Amino acid sequence: MTNSSPAVGLTRDEMAQRAALDIPDGSYVNLGIGIPELVAAYVPEGTEVIYHTENGLLGMGPSPQPGLGDPELINAGKRQVTALDGAAFFHHADSFAMIRGGHIDLCVLGALQVSESGDLANWSTGAPDAIPAVGGAMDLVAGVRSIRVITQHTTRSGEPKLVKSCSYPLTGPAVVGRIYTDLAVIDVTSDGFQLVELAAGVDLAYVQERTGADLKPIAIHPHGGD
Repeated sequence: MTNSSPAVGLTRDEMAQRAALDIPDGSYVNLGIGIPELVAAYVPEGTEVIYHTENGLLGMGPSPQPGLGDPELINAGKRQVTALDGAAFFHHADSFAMIRGGHIDLCVLGALQVSESGDLANWSTGAPDAIPAVGGAMDLVAGVRSIRVITQHTTRSGEPKLVKSCSYPLTGPAVVGRIYTDLAVIDVTSDGFQLVELAAGVDLAYVQERTGADLKPIAIHPHGGD
């Protein structure tokens, strides 16, 4: 097993920037706490994204400048945000009705583990002293159309976060479609983990060594093929 995470690959902001490139124009998007929150700062100019937060705001804007925020205007992670022109406020129950009704197009979440079949574990390690709260994650993975994950490829001690099967309690089974890490972009397919692209300066062997399941190389399609 490897030691601490290597000083190669993408930064947190670069990971968020890469994920932002894949968000379709006009999408209704929910961003998880942590690295996923950074995605909003990197959506390409000209792409419209409408942000939803499960505590009751559609049309969420960026964080305010220090000292200029409203302490009552926060996202689900309790960070102060702004409201864009045309934003709507609503009851917590209505917000979850949007999620459960399939009205949110895409969600970007963090992860403790992702299995090769797309199982996601991101709310608890199962340890006796772990925080006993799920939050909105289980609703999000069950109701949102597309689930994507941003996470460091390994833990601080070098353990893989992308694994054959999750050892932590699941947030949802077979829900993750794409994973963005500091080392690579990886799709979850019916055949397991499929490499989409590598971070600069990183090769397949390096990523495979830090992945707890088989990683299929980048698919090369013949010229003119599908």
